[in-house]
Amino acid sequence: MVTATQSAAPPVGTVTDPIRVMVVDDSVVIRGLISRWVDADPALAVVASHRNGRLAVDDIERSNPDVVVLDIEMPEMDGLTALPLMLAKKKNLVVVMASTLTRRNAEISLKALSLGAQDYVPKPESSSSISTSVDFRRDLIEKLKNLGPKGRQGGLPGAAIARRPMRAETAAGQQLGRTAAAPAPRQSAIARPPFTLRSYSSARPRILAIGSSTGGPQALQQLFRDIGSNLGDIPVVVTQHMPPTFTAILAEHLAKAALRPAAEAQNGEVLKPGQIYVAPGGKHLVLEKDGVAAKVRLTDDPPVNFCKPAVDPLFDSVAKIYGAATLAIVLTGMGHDGAAGVRTIAAAGGSIIAQDEKTSVVWGMPGAAAQTGQCSEVLPLEEIGPKVIRILGGRR
Repeated sequence: MVTATQSAAPPVGTVTDPIRVMVVDDSVVIRGLISRWVDADPALAVVASHRNGRLAVDDIERSNPDVVVLDIEMPEMDGLTALPLMLAKKKNLVVVMASTLTRRNAEISLKALSLGAQDYVPKPESSSSISTSVDFRRDLIEKLKNLGPKGRQGGLPGAAIARRPMRAETAAGQQLGRTAAAPAPRQSAIARPPFTLRSYSSARPRILAIGSSTGGPQALQQLFRDIGSNLGDIPVVVTQHMPPTFTAILAEHLAKAALRPAAEAQNGEVLKPGQIYVAPGGKHLVLEKDGVAAKVRLTDDPPVNFCKPAVDPLFDSVAKIYGAATLAIVLTGMGHDGAAGVRTIAAAGGSIIAQDEKTSVVWGMPGAAAQTGQCSEVLPLEEIGPKVIRILGGRR
């Protein structure tokens, strides 16, 4: 049974069609609240609202949503059970998981990402908190617009540049000292300007700094599986846009992927070679000099680029300490966080690699990094790990 709105599926979408959203949550209050927020944005429209996963799965073909906001804990069929059934019914369906910040729900949300969900949004603990949460509303609407069809094509104001499925592509056309053409867009996409590349630093890296957001957990795990034991000689610092609890679990997953120690960074700890330090949710991770070493400083400064943790503060601090011996990577994500830090690292003589558009879930952050003209290469995800191994081994 449909518990809120439902509309017939259109034959073929046009550029003026709003992004079609299905809301699935067992709370009638939350369904109603999210539906009102969605319908208040002219780029979005609620086409169906359901109280459990079974009703939602049965309605996918009829309502034909572009994006589903999917709760985790629901009666009859929970979100994790419904997810693969939804994806089987509609190719390219975008699913955004919504859950409260418990460890169990964080684990389930990360599991959902591995099963095909595109993103997650943390819900405040109570309905009253949700109704007054400006951050939750902003984050949810931003994700729906960026991950929906027109956001993927670059057709919405403020939307990230593009979303692509994870697949192998080559980085053809990139030559140092020359203009490199951006990957060819879909026919309906907005054409994007070319970007330039700069030479790698001749210094051997003494640190690896990584920034990521939407699609980052999956990309980070693949990257660390690819690099593995080759990280033994340098520390790694990671800022992934994630809330508290999620970042601790992400670190555990990265430890398994890399077969290296990984944990949330602790204030005041000295960086050790071979260890992975993840910025904890709700804090900015920056580095500061401690004699001949570098140590962690966690700050409670205001959000940067609407993010906390943010990539720019990390990159800026890394550049100040390591200079030309910095190797940084900007992976998939919405927005432009990290672009200013890329310029800082480049000005200090360091090297930056950005993930390419084809393999990014959203080519916002890496696209913004590439368009600074300060990256040394823009590579498919599966080529970044091998490239890092070559650089750490003294090859370029």
